[in-house]
Amino acid sequence: MKAPSTTRRVALIAAAAAGLSLLPQLASAAEPQWPTKNVRLILPYPVGGGPDGVARILADKLSRKWGKPVVVENRPGGNGFIAIDAFKRGATDGHDLLQLDSVHLAAYPYMFKKLPYDVEKDFEAIVPLFRTYLFFTVAQNSKYKKVSDIIADAKANPGKLNYGSWSIGNPVHLGMEEFQSLTGTKVEHVLFKETNMLYTSVATEELAFSIGSAGTVGPLQRAGKLRLLAVAGPKRVASYPDVPTVAESGGPGAPFEVSGWNAIVGPKGMAPEIADKIRNDVVEALAGNDVKEKFLSFGYEPLTLERKQFASFVQSEAKRHAAIIKRAKIEIE
Repeated sequence: MKAPSTTRRVALIAAAAAGLSLLPQLASAAEPQWPTKNVRLILPYPVGGGPDGVARILADKLSRKWGKPVVVENRPGGNGFIAIDAFKRGATDGHDLLQLDSVHLAAYPYMFKKLPYDVEKDFEAIVPLFRTYLFFTVAQNSKYKKVSDIIADAKANPGKLNYGSWSIGNPVHLGMEEFQSLTGTKVEHVLFKETNMLYTSVATEELAFSIGSAGTVGPLQRAGKLRLLAVAGPKRVASYPDVPTVAESGGPGAPFEVSGWNAIVGPKGMAPEIADKIRNDVVEALAGNDVKEKFLSFGYEPLTLERKQFASFVQSEAKRHAAIIKRAKIEIE
């Protein structure tokens, strides 16, 4: 075979060099060079508890994946508005992320007359983390053995039974509003500043009952101070197979469910390729056995959705919450 001419060799070498020079650009197009600095994951929750525990495992995994520290910053209080304000004043390129739950994204917009954020304008829905169905819970020695017992007592003593939650419009409050509507009962809602005080009050029978996630009520249940009557979900939870559903316990069936979910959002208008990278890396991290074990212990279930599917899911959840809020006439200044 005849060797190429000098001119042709030069042309080939130049073409090869040009091709090599494109490799970083092609890699960049496929995998954005992000993060370029520390990432801050802001939470509206105190240290401890299910959502914080998941966030810290996730932050550790993402730090190793991204080669930059992912710092969990807890900013509890103020219905989550303190954390949301810190997020809005932070980086707008995705280096500041925010972990929220269902009420922030799908309930509060229909409840507050004035809200210090706009779901559509301020947030880019990136990835859901988990969903949890809530349990009806009573003191270990409570006279209630089934949800039907609570319904019967509430009907016999209108307005005299009480339950607790930590705010207006949280999943417990909205769930109980729907429960009362479906069962024709009336119970008193008692507000607590801290969930620890709330469920301790259930354990000591200062409250007749309440509803809570396994991640929150689990420690008192395992200590023999609380008893789980039923889970407000479509089926039994894998980590609590002996606990019946509300329908199985004599309460209302579908469409009654009480659930909450957590998600990570970024700033509106962030680069789509960065949002996709974050989603993909979070999904990969959540697939780890340690996260699966944490989910099982807290009674959480994965909620894996593509970004567009997640946005549609938020809209459907907003519609569901809006109906409950309107029917219960819940409005906050």
